[in-house]
Amino acid sequence: MVSTIASLSCISSLPRCSLLLRPRSLCNNFFVFHASSSSPSPFSAVSTLGRSLSFGFGCQRLRSFGAIGRRLDRNRMTGGGRFHALACLAPVEGSADAALGAENSTKMAGGEDDEFLGYRLPPKEIKEIVDAPPIPALSLSPKRDKILFLHRPSLPPLSELARQELKLAGLRIDPECNTLSRMSSYTGISIHTLLEEGTLREGKSIMGLPDDAKISSVSWSPDGRYLAFSICEPEKCDLPRSTLGLWIADVENGQARELLAPPKFSLNKIFNSYSWIDDSTLVVSVIPSARGLPPKKPVIPFSPKILSNEHQQVQQNATYQDLLKNMHDEDLFDYYATAQLLLVTLDGETKVIGPPAIYTSVDPSPDGRFLLVSSIHRPYSYILPWNRFPKKVHLWKRTGEFYKELCSLPLAENIPIAFNSCRKGPRSINWRADKPSSLYWVEAQDEGDARVNVSPRDIIYTAPAELQAGEEPNVVHKLDLRYGGVLWGTEALALVYESWYKTRRIRTWRISPENPEEVQILFDRSTEDVYSDPGSPMLRRTSLGTYVLAQIKLSNGKKLLLNGKGATPEGYVPFLDLFDINTGETERIWQSDKEKYYEKVVSLMSDQEDDDLPYDKLKILVSKESQIEPPQYFLWSLIDKRVTKITDFPHPYPQLAHIQKEILRYTRSDEVQLTATLYLPPGYEPKRDGPLPTLIWAYPREFKNKDNAGQMRGSPNQFPGIGSTSPLLWLARGFAILEGPTMPIIGEGEAEANDRYVEQLVASAEAAVNEIMRRGVSRENQIAVGGHSYGAFMTANLLAHAPHLFCCGIARAGAYNRTLTPFGFQSEDRTFWDAPKTYMDMSPFVVANKIKKPLLLIHGEEDNNSVRAFL
Repeated sequence: MVSTIASLSCISSLPRCSLLLRPRSLCNNFFVFHASSSSPSPFSAVSTLGRSLSFGFGCQRLRSFGAIGRRLDRNRMTGGGRFHALACLAPVEGSADAALGAENSTKMAGGEDDEFLGYRLPPKEIKEIVDAPPIPALSLSPKRDKILFLHRPSLPPLSELARQELKLAGLRIDPECNTLSRMSSYTGISIHTLLEEGTLREGKSIMGLPDDAKISSVSWSPDGRYLAFSICEPEKCDLPRSTLGLWIADVENGQARELLAPPKFSLNKIFNSYSWIDDSTLVVSVIPSARGLPPKKPVIPFSPKILSNEHQQVQQNATYQDLLKNMHDEDLFDYYATAQLLLVTLDGETKVIGPPAIYTSVDPSPDGRFLLVSSIHRPYSYILPWNRFPKKVHLWKRTGEFYKELCSLPLAENIPIAFNSCRKGPRSINWRADKPSSLYWVEAQDEGDARVNVSPRDIIYTAPAELQAGEEPNVVHKLDLRYGGVLWGTEALALVYESWYKTRRIRTWRISPENPEEVQILFDRSTEDVYSDPGSPMLRRTSLGTYVLAQIKLSNGKKLLLNGKGATPEGYVPFLDLFDINTGETERIWQSDKEKYYEKVVSLMSDQEDDDLPYDKLKILVSKESQIEPPQYFLWSLIDKRVTKITDFPHPYPQLAHIQKEILRYTRSDEVQLTATLYLPPGYEPKRDGPLPTLIWAYPREFKNKDNAGQMRGSPNQFPGIGSTSPLLWLARGFAILEGPTMPIIGEGEAEANDRYVEQLVASAEAAVNEIMRRGVSRENQIAVGGHSYGAFMTANLLAHAPHLFCCGIARAGAYNRTLTPFGFQSEDRTFWDAPKTYMDMSPFVVANKIKKPLLLIHGEEDNNSVRAFL
């Protein structure tokens, strides 16, 4: 008799096999199976991994059980099509794959207690895709005359993933480089000039960089003449302090130099790294010069850990990760997060400003005269992350002189868990983009409690930085829903957003900042109704380096530009509309091709001058892609319809250049319309090759309206990007992939969606399986299901409640016991005590004894959703 938990981690018999994982990575565990047995089953290496397996980086050992393996053997897939042979994961004896495996792993003697040690590379066809260099990221210069190509690496090495990591106050910190761990970086920068005719000159690489430099935090100076970025130099990582230096590159000649060099000055990038104040001055966060060695953990704790509620307050907080646990953690957080601010000029002159503190943000005013400085301080909390700690927001003069305190907020331990609840007091304090040095902020009128019915619920205020004593801030607008953001234009025009999660309602207001009585609702719609999305207003750059609403000058007045996804029943067809804010009328001036290509507007290219944009000079940058062509960039002149291609990136994985992609539409048993994207290997023909082993990779979502749940999202013409964790990697092994089948969990009206979670989940899965079987793509006992995070939770539930649909499952970084998150999860804001039946019914842990099909649980060693939590 197989035990309940054992059946969840069952891995049946193959003579020699391996599992490659990226250790400790919370969201990016890369799993590849590589078996050295010539099994005839195309899917056997997914559902059956060796008789005994242990993770070489400290995870709890998972064992297999012969009974399960024998049962799967009876269900082996047969067939004579060429794709069955291609899909088999077992390399032929003597092949290069087998040799590679022998070089990279410890041989298993075959005994029940033998362990797998070391790491293995995936099969060649998958390795080539994963190791292919990604398409560069692009960054436009302020004057739109130059474009940076930021070159990215593929996967980081295991040595980088294995670096020490501290979990403090909701953050994961790399103590060696004093930054957040696993931050993305670039391997190089090339500068390309955009010529007048619209073509792109061949790029020149930034020179003077150290070998193997990891480049990050790249930004342009306001005048576009310089680039600033940080570099971590690997060879310096054995120093007792951070090796993050601040570098400057001259855009004209491409020469780089180190502006702040360790060990004298080292960046502190836990929160804020640097910001440009003007064309030649930056404010930079560095490690305090007087900082010594990290505090040592005491052998004997100073005192027991005591959590008390002496004031008998009702506190309901979500289940947060990586929190402070004791006084030593508090000391470590202070040590690594405390920064000293410097003013630095491009000639290397430095000036210390302000005292060392935990600065979470430092934002210069648009005119560079003031600094908006936010910081956090003790007392800390062991149940909340850093953004709920006591907070101060100060206004400093540019020179670092304290000017005034804007607010001082206490520890926010009692924010209700209801969606749209927020912190008491001023929040979202920022500079207005349309003013040299004016602030705006929001204050809740319901004490931050979304359960309180009050009107107004939020008020937006604005005031100049130099507000004199006795003067009051101006009320900009009052909202009955929760504030969602503001886009500034002029003194007479701004757009304000408000929304309410429970009803999925979102409203867009046109306001006049200088005349609060002039208000108008432009849009009032459901966030779930993608067909009614009018698009987002485009912004233009100002001479102060801020971005405001782009207004287009026409003979009959001014209009806004709305950049939309263009959701339709046939898929996304992006568009660009002229919008008259007075009449509400729109005029379409650009739309994506919808027969073969997917195009979208990336940026305005005619906003070099600080003024409204003449329609006859309007230019845009457009990204264009297809099912078989990667995204390329084109410069469009909208008046004469002139189009110039400016990039020609090669296909990142040409071996999959001709994969087949189709959007499927089908219906659930309760008449809810569903969609999914079906991918088939290059050259596959159903009649000739027969059914394929199929992986369904999904993620359930909640809706309030079944018609909105059935709307089409995505485009059949989008390029299939394949990352290191993508299920599409299995196309290279001859699998069919059904990606993103909609799994809507619907609760209309007053009904709670999760009260019928299992019923609706199974109905959606059954509809997806029936559709691919009806098409002849797959057949019974050839279909696996998988997902990440909440998709992993879904996978365990489906194997428990619908075992007839799937032969096995892959669950990556999931949490399976909802009673361990008693104050809400995902879109559920009821507590366990409010809805105990729902929590229990949704938890696959409760029905683990029903899971008889193999389920591979994948977690990083430091994953908070550890497999141990299942126990």
